[in-house]
Amino acid sequence: MDPVQEGSTGNGAANGSSSIEFARRAALLAQDLHCEDVRLLDVRGLSQICDFILVASGTSDRQMRSVAEDMDELAEQTGYQRFRVTGDSLDTWIVVDFVDVVVHLFEPGRRRFYDLENLWSGSVDIEFGRSDSEQTRGSDSAEV
Repeated sequence: MDPVQEGSTGNGAANGSSSIEFARRAALLAQDLHCEDVRLLDVRGLSQICDFILVASGTSDRQMRSVAEDMDELAEQTGYQRFRVTGDSLDTWIVVDFVDVVVHLFEPGRRRFYDLENLWSGSVDIEFGRSDSEQTRGSDSAEV
């Protein structure tokens, strides 16, 4: 069985939904809210802290705060609880911790500096949503 499919129920879910399911929905939400370069990493077996890391770049501090709030709403809807939200004083990096899933929202320059994808280079990238062709079709149909 594909390890990405196995997913754990995890500490964050109250309703039994898997952490991989929540992580994929969170990644898709970030993409839908215009975050750039959204990556979902499976760090099970590499990290003792969480199962999945979601990394995305925001277009502004305001947008990043809004995405963090929407992630919290998604968690409530799916039975997950947010453990904490932290960030730096300039809002160039916001971390939303759902225990099994940790979301990192970065300003692009700060993301390059910390380079979490390289830090977790042994992780597996997880597909989480629409393909590029589906996104293009969706935006084409919206322009009618």
